[in-house]
Amino acid sequence: MLFEIGAFRHVDRVWRQFMGPDVANCSEHTFRVAWVALTLARYETKTKNDIDIEKLLKIALIHDLAESRCGDVHYLSRQYVERKETDAIKDIFEGTCFGKEMEEIIKEYEDRKTIESRIVKDADNIDVELELREMTSRGQSLGVLWNKRRQKMVQPKLYTDAARKFWKDIRKADPHDWHSLSTKNRFQGGDWVFKARP
Repeated sequence: MLFEIGAFRHVDRVWRQFMGPDVANCSEHTFRVAWVALTLARYETKTKNDIDIEKLLKIALIHDLAESRCGDVHYLSRQYVERKETDAIKDIFEGTCFGKEMEEIIKEYEDRKTIESRIVKDADNIDVELELREMTSRGQSLGVLWNKRRQKMVQPKLYTDAARKFWKDIRKADPHDWHSLSTKNRFQGGDWVFKARP
């Protein structure tokens, strides 16, 4: 199981076919989804005390893991292929200390009845939004096209207030602010700060 999880970093997301090679792979996507989910849980104040963080992170870590065996599919390829994700999760964890627990976790995610599963689905969508914003800042025109469509089709389906707020903030954000506005960068306070000669 752990070798397969390690190999998950070699599984590309299929939207690379549309966007080119400079997109996150499945493992990178999963990593940021876990962090987005954790952050959304902190901001989802209405239910903050009712959120099981351990379960939330398990759902985030497993939400796309079946793609290790089934592959990823985009909106065109899913018209032509059938994937057996439930079987993939069962087989990945069969004979391990996780066994049935992970089957139940993935079912909970797919059912979207719990706050944890809904936050992770929101995190999944927010990660895509972050990546599209990053692509747009690099001049990728398809990112702009997808942004318009996602505004109509995805944004209304977000479950949490926190995700709806993040969505709006991401669309206005500059992906480079985290370093370009830092007081520790070379221009504002780091080791390259200009000092006039005496």
